[in-house]
Amino acid sequence: MSLPSAAAQLVTLAAEGGANSSNHESLNPYLVGGCVLAALLVLLWITTRFNRDR
Repeated sequence: MSLPSAAAQLVTLAAEGGANSSNHESLNPYLVGGCVLAALLVLLWITTRFNRDR
């Protein structure tokens, strides 16, 4: 398989996959974003507790 034919197949595959959504229906983006934000804030709080000398 040559590079141009592989690229053409990849473009065709990407064009066909654009019509279908790959997201799971039960995932709420606001819930996931909120959980990630909470986790990052907890990590920030832990990091600031270890840097008390600054």
